[in-house]
Amino acid sequence: MSSMPKADGMDMMTMLQVKPWALIDWAMMGAMWIIMMVGMMLPSATPMILIYAGIARKAARDGSPLSSEPSSSPLPPTAVFTAGYVVIWSLFSVAATVAQWALDQAALLSPTMVSTSPLLGAGLVVGAGLYQLTPFKDACLDHCRAPARFISEHWRPGAVGAFRMGAEHGLYCLGCCWVLMGLLFFGGVMSLPWIAGLTLFVLVEKLVPVPRGGARVAGWVLIAVGLVLGWAAV
Repeated sequence: MSSMPKADGMDMMTMLQVKPWALIDWAMMGAMWIIMMVGMMLPSATPMILIYAGIARKAARDGSPLSSEPSSSPLPPTAVFTAGYVVIWSLFSVAATVAQWALDQAALLSPTMVSTSPLLGAGLVVGAGLYQLTPFKDACLDHCRAPARFISEHWRPGAVGAFRMGAEHGLYCLGCCWVLMGLLFFGGVMSLPWIAGLTLFVLVEKLVPVPRGGARVAGWVLIAVGLVLGWAAV
């Protein structure tokens, strides 16, 4: 303690609370993020999965692989398609775990995994709002809202094809929602009401046929809230 630089009480408490993550910490946090992301995102992917399942049942009933290639294998089970989707969000969960570790080591997270920096929280909200206004967000949202068109445009036969289709849909879904997931560090990674609210927002945004401007309205609202929070924090 005598060799440590002098600091006020709050700084000293922060230094004493921060500790390196052990392997068990990485494993538990990674598993938590994977379970949480799959639980939050699978409901919005349900229409796509159901359409694929319907095609699979029809193919099994008719004995058709639904492909113009005579050598193609029968349509693989829906679980393969779903697995591709889950893998994408599992990879994102790894990145989210690394982000949580970085914030934790910088003493920017509370024990309930809420940002302890008002400016960081405001920045997350503004960033999510700005992303809602981008053309990339619109493009990814268009693919997520049209499952039948996605399957017709991205169809690939066989188990590898089904897995790849699921992964491609997962990438579009990730492109649509990854910035919104950063808001978990604002409202609380362990807050069930906040998780439920974000899940509902994603579900409505993807499944309810609102005009494209709806995402922009949500974006401007988030920007306004973030700026107010940032102004109050300064």
